[in-house]
Amino acid sequence: MQKSQQAACDKLLSRVSRHSLGAVLARMKGFQYLTPIDVARQKLFDALQIKKLKVASVALNLALNRVLAEDVVAQEDLPRFNRSAVDGYALRAQDSEEASQFKPKIFKITDGKVVRGRAKQIWTGNPLPEGADAVVMLEDTKRIGDQVEVWAALRPFENVSKRGEDVARGETAVRAGTRLKPHHLGMLNALGLTQVKVYAKPKIAIIATGNELIEPGVKPQANQIFESNRTALSALCSELGSEPLDFGIAKDNVEEISKKIRTAIKKADIVITTGGTSTGASDLVPEAVNRNGKPGVIVHGIAMRPAMPTALAVVDGKPVLILSGNPVAAIMGFEVFARPLISRLLGLKREEPRPWIKAKTTRKMAAALGRKTFVRVRVVEKEGEFLAEPVSAKGSGLISTMTKANGYVVVPENCEGLGEGEVVTVFLFDNIEAC
Repeated sequence: MQKSQQAACDKLLSRVSRHSLGAVLARMKGFQYLTPIDVARQKLFDALQIKKLKVASVALNLALNRVLAEDVVAQEDLPRFNRSAVDGYALRAQDSEEASQFKPKIFKITDGKVVRGRAKQIWTGNPLPEGADAVVMLEDTKRIGDQVEVWAALRPFENVSKRGEDVARGETAVRAGTRLKPHHLGMLNALGLTQVKVYAKPKIAIIATGNELIEPGVKPQANQIFESNRTALSALCSELGSEPLDFGIAKDNVEEISKKIRTAIKKADIVITTGGTSTGASDLVPEAVNRNGKPGVIVHGIAMRPAMPTALAVVDGKPVLILSGNPVAAIMGFEVFARPLISRLLGLKREEPRPWIKAKTTRKMAAALGRKTFVRVRVVEKEGEFLAEPVSAKGSGLISTMTKANGYVVVPENCEGLGEGEVVTVFLFDNIEAC
């Protein structure tokens, strides 16, 4: 943000304290107070006693994106021996001194030990033969019968992967709390492992609420809509390596909602509900949660836009995230609260934020003073520069604002917006296009 704009925002904010501003905005929407995101998240974590998940041993080829449960210590050197890093000829480096294309050195080819003036043909990955300490690349040679011209002067161990150079015996190759990516699996396989210990996938129950909701495939009647949040939230859970449990749709009946939540708490590590979390007569989920145990709802109303009606609860030591029924608000509520919660539950070394880049805004971005605003943007690359175009949004019920975007910008609470041409951080959830 430019200094002049920051100063203006700070000046405006100084007229009213952060707490009283949140309270004013909250009362306008039916909430007594809006809790800042960081405070809400800390309250949730303080109320929880996060227990590590069970550990399971799985085949290495099934471990992609699982989280490693224990350090993997190399039981032997990798490589296990000095080996060639290229196709070429193994020789003594000192024998190639001053060699060039204009002044080649001639070596006699051998099939055995390498001694002075001898070279042995070798391929990538082959053990370095006895007596050799370097390998000249094939393209820097010319074979003539049983001799080879060498056109390059080599240093000792040039083009050689030395024993233990990758990982030494006793060294930690991959640490616990690492999400296993293809390169980790390759490393573990190279160490001879076929099984690996990982944390179990956290089970996440997802419940939708609302009289107006019907399942896709059912013919809608007047005022009915297809329920889509469970699908989106389940996909977000799967993306993070969790196991979503679909608990279907509950009508706007506190007993029905409460019963589903009670069952979900018994079967899942995290419970997520969507809908019924504002302050209207049919917003019954917070009450239904509180009926199932203490402390119940600990935060209701977050200083963010969208997803202001989000509530956070703990029942029987398990977190319950009460998300908005509006699709975009539900997704952003998941992004802000479920993502770091799942990271902790999985024992990850650190939270996994979205990948991000710096981009320049193409026009102004409006925001809500007193609330952290998540602006959907479409980032494109143009002439070597990344540009962030805000996606027009009239409300958090428009899922198309997500499908048209590939990232979002977070505007801080103490500012009414960002200006055109500002450099911002964009958190990406899709690919960047070139134009």
